[in-house]
Amino acid sequence: MTTETAHPELDGLGTYEYGWADSDAAGAAAKRGLSEEVVRDISAKKSEPEWMLNLRLKGLKLFGKKPMPNWGSDLSGIDFDNIKYFVRSTEKQAASWEDLPEDIKNTYDKLGIPEAEKQRLVAGVAAQYESEVVYHQIREDLEEQGVIFLDTDTALKEHPELFQEYFGTVIPVGDNKFASLNTAVWSGGSFIYVPKGVHVDIPLQAYFRINTENMGQFERTLIIVDEDAYVHYVEGCTAPIYSSDSLHSAVVEIIVKKGGRCRYTTIQNWSNNVYNLVTKRAVAYEGATMEWIDGNIGSKVTMKYPAVYLMGEHAKGETLSIAFAGEGQHQDAGSKMVHMAPNTSSNIVSKSVARGGGRTSYRGLVEIGEGAAGSKSNVLCDALLVDTISRSDTYPYVDVREDDVTMGHEATVSKVSDDQLFYLMSRGLTEFEAMAMIVRGFVEPIAKELPMEYALELNRLIELQMEGSVG
Repeated sequence: MTTETAHPELDGLGTYEYGWADSDAAGAAAKRGLSEEVVRDISAKKSEPEWMLNLRLKGLKLFGKKPMPNWGSDLSGIDFDNIKYFVRSTEKQAASWEDLPEDIKNTYDKLGIPEAEKQRLVAGVAAQYESEVVYHQIREDLEEQGVIFLDTDTALKEHPELFQEYFGTVIPVGDNKFASLNTAVWSGGSFIYVPKGVHVDIPLQAYFRINTENMGQFERTLIIVDEDAYVHYVEGCTAPIYSSDSLHSAVVEIIVKKGGRCRYTTIQNWSNNVYNLVTKRAVAYEGATMEWIDGNIGSKVTMKYPAVYLMGEHAKGETLSIAFAGEGQHQDAGSKMVHMAPNTSSNIVSKSVARGGGRTSYRGLVEIGEGAAGSKSNVLCDALLVDTISRSDTYPYVDVREDDVTMGHEATVSKVSDDQLFYLMSRGLTEFEAMAMIVRGFVEPIAKELPMEYALELNRLIELQMEGSVG
């Protein structure tokens, strides 16, 4: 099977659907580079309390001291002095889609976000454009039950005590270099609190869009699920295609209390000039369940390892992830499960697809600490190589410090065989249709866990990525 492109017009820009950019007056005026002045200016523009400014300055100091990661992807191309750390696209948050500035509204119309709300496919919507959330809405009946769904900046102002109690407790300011950077310059993101016993029956959705060239987007999401409560949060991400790079470095902290359940779904479709370096971590207490559903498509480099710390007996953690790497892309993704209490359980299922010389890496850690007797963990990593020039690696790490535990790990790498293609093509499919069907079947265990509209979107994005893969 040759790797030459049958449809060159579909390669590069053509395989990425959201590569257009809007007018960029706000971005053009934004200052480049990171300094104490920039951090103080962000805090002042947001009228933040002194404790938050001090935390930001601490993050800046630690960012300067901490080394770049010496493992994983090559990050030497990031020019921190050329990044725009804060871009304010509008002066106020809109109360309805019609109130948004015309260029921003057109962006979200193209992406179909208002339609999801109109059809009541989601219980609440947040839309972040550049550094700040420009639109936010939640169903009235959820508000009446005490559910809080705000952008993180507004939550700091309206719920200061609840905010300060949990902010930075799951991911400390000095956790890693990029968490320190996020703490220094964070802006936007979602804040969710679900009261005891409340079940949010359909997902809350957030959408993150980078429009400015050399933009750095640093949203901060904080979710607190109280006892016996439930929420499903879905986020999507896109950016225009530019000749130079942008940086997305988010932090997500989740607290799931006794008997609670949280599902966090990401469908990321960044353009291939974005460095996507994200820290996501949850703590799950007695009988709680935390689920990460992670779809990583696009970006130049992704380094993302959603983690669950199982802190209470019978807590459960699960990560289901799919990564797709095309030409010039490296998806370095995985998961981390830390068992800190007895009779806890975790499950990691990782699927990756590489084509066109792309590279996928699974990097995972399962740690079963002293006192976590009776715990169970299972890891399954499957990689599919569409051609002979792509690459897949697996870096598992297991640390077990108890005797009475069950631990399983399985990893496979397979190629699309000529026999599979021949069989499907003998049934009337074109080579492209056959290849796309094989890939869809490979990722189906992940796709079936998504809400219907997101599963369809994932399959559509994969087909777009597959264009140009046959010939």
